[in-house]
Order: sequence, then structure tokens, then C-alpha cells
Amino acid sequence: MSSTAEIGVFGGSGFYEWLDGAEEVRVDTPYGAPSGPLEVADIAGRRVAFMPRHGPKHEIPAPFVNYRANVWAMRQLGVRRIIGPSAVGSLQPDLHPGDLMICDQFIDRTTGRADTYYRGPDVVHISAADPYCPELRALAGRIAGQQSLRWRPAGTVVVVQGPRFSTRAESRWYSRMGWDIVGMTQYPEVILARELEMCYVNLSLVTDYDAGLEGVPEVRAVQAHEVMRVLAENIVRVRDLLAAMIPMVPAEPGCNCQRSLEGARL
Repeated sequence: MSSTAEIGVFGGSGFYEWLDGAEEVRVDTPYGAPSGPLEVADIAGRRVAFMPRHGPKHEIPAPFVNYRANVWAMRQLGVRRIIGPSAVGSLQPDLHPGDLMICDQFIDRTTGRADTYYRGPDVVHISAADPYCPELRALAGRIAGQQSLRWRPAGTVVVVQGPRFSTRAESRWYSRMGWDIVGMTQYPEVILARELEMCYVNLSLVTDYDAGLEGVPEVRAVQAHEVMRVLAENIVRVRDLLAAMIPMVPAEPGCNCQRSLEGARL
């Protein structure tokens, strides 16, 4: 394959177009079709691949995204670093719409998603203790600080099945457990990247307060149209962060993400 890239970006909700003058690349994978073709272009001398994970017109709901095909397609182009922006709901009163969280942990509440490349006879137990790349997280935080964004350097996302939003009881439970945000797409994307020995960082943009905030009656439960409105108002911040971050990604990793299979095979 002639088209290659070193850094990959998955566009989340509201983030379907990005690279100007990009080359469109279609990739066949052993796991079926990805969400769409990849767009490949240069950003400040770095070769970047972009794919909206929900498809170019947001036609694929979160539970039905072919995460294995998407991540495999990136790796097939040569990508070793993935940046995964996503829209999330806040579970805590001090996290507001427009805030950015750089997650360091997740809780998986999804069901039935194809979440491994190793279904036997090759048995692999990947470590998920620290699933997000520490080097890329630190870089994203440094750029966010330089751009004076409202941001958090760490936090836990609970990944729910979707496509429905949470009940009030579920949202209260997540909040009381101390989890920070809720989303639908980070799992299994981050773990599949780790199984292919790729660095992965998530940029979570808060768009709403999930099912509302307990004791704050004026905060309404999330509505899809409201999510898209907040995204439209804030997506430029994510684009600016990516534009500044990508040229700063080290050519050689200083983390252990790309050695994640060492000691993982039985």
C-alpha cells in the first residue's frame, strides 16, 4: 500500500471532516469494513490519517461501530499513535460543558462488542492497568494549558452501551462511584489499539450533564440536539488542540505502549 501515516485521529460526534487536500484511502480488513475511507494528509511534516468513527454522516451508532476494523485499518497504514476525540457527559458538578478531560482510566459497561483480536488459539491477556498513553496524555495537557483551555489532566470515563442515554438512577450511581464522565465509544477502541501495540490518548469534550445533576433541578437531562449544539460551539477547540499537538508528537516513543504484547501471551 503506497499511502502511509504515522499518526491517526478518530473523529467523534460532530467531527466528521478535518484534513484539507487529503488523499482518500480505502482499506479492506480481516474484520470487515471500517466506518469509511481514511483521509491521509500532511500536518506540519507529519503524515496523519483521519476517520470519523461514526461514518462521514454519523450513520453508525456507537454499539454498531466496527471498532476492530477501524483500528486495524489505521495500523495497516502504519499508524502507531492514535488520538481519539469524543463527546461525553459530565457526572460531576465541577465539570462543565466545554471542559476537556484527558482520561487516564475507563470503566467498561458495554455488552457484546467485539473487543479483542485474539480469539484463539493464540491466547493473549493484555494489561489494561494504565490503558492510555502517558506520553501523549502529558503532551495533550501541555498544549491544552498553553491554549488556556478548561481542562483536566486525568479522570475516569464510564463507557456505556448506547445508543440511549442514561436513566437518572444510572447517572446517580455513576456519579456516586466517583466516575467523572460518561461516553459510548472509548471501549473497546483503546484496548484494541493496545493489542496492536499502538499508543492511544483520548480527548473528551464535555457537552452535557448526562441525566442532570442531583440537587440542581434547573440542569436538564441530556438531549441529542443540545449535545450537537455544544459540539458545534466547541469543536474548533479540539481542532486547534490537534493542530498544535500533532507536530509535537515524538518521532520515537518514550512510553511502553508499543511493547504491550511483551509477556502477554500464554
